[in-house]
Amino acid sequence: MRITPRRLAVGMSLWIPNLCSGIRVRCFAPDWTSAVVELHVNPITRNYVKTAFGGSMSAMTDPYFFMLVMHQLGRDYVVWDTRGEIEFLKPGRGVLTARFEVSPAKAQELRERARGGAKVLEWFETEITDLEGDVVARVRREVYVREKRRVTESAAASR
Repeated sequence: MRITPRRLAVGMSLWIPNLCSGIRVRCFAPDWTSAVVELHVNPITRNYVKTAFGGSMSAMTDPYFFMLVMHQLGRDYVVWDTRGEIEFLKPGRGVLTARFEVSPAKAQELRERARGGAKVLEWFETEITDLEGDVVARVRREVYVREKRRVTESAAASR
């Protein structure tokens, strides 16, 4: 069964760590260039002072840049999320939203830089906003990209 953007959004929303953390994947774009994720702040996802738990905000941004890059580049590339930073700007309440975008031009640039097995580390940024549109946090995620090494026929035959 082929994974589609809709199936992945539903699956990620029902995945137990997201489901129990109030994280809902609203959508992946049909061309894998963007995603929208929400965090519903509730008694399970809030902290001692009843605002969004920082770990929940970090979790809501964890895999999405790497997934967008991975789906755009295809199976010939190794793609990992390697590092994240979050700057908390304002207490988060209610429903928080993060939008992730990786343009086709950026994906092509990564493809070219990773050609021949070169290791590429690229930072992506997004903001987490509340229902009023105020920025609650700024997030940076580092993504690792490398073209997979192809096993040559002669090397495979000698094994």
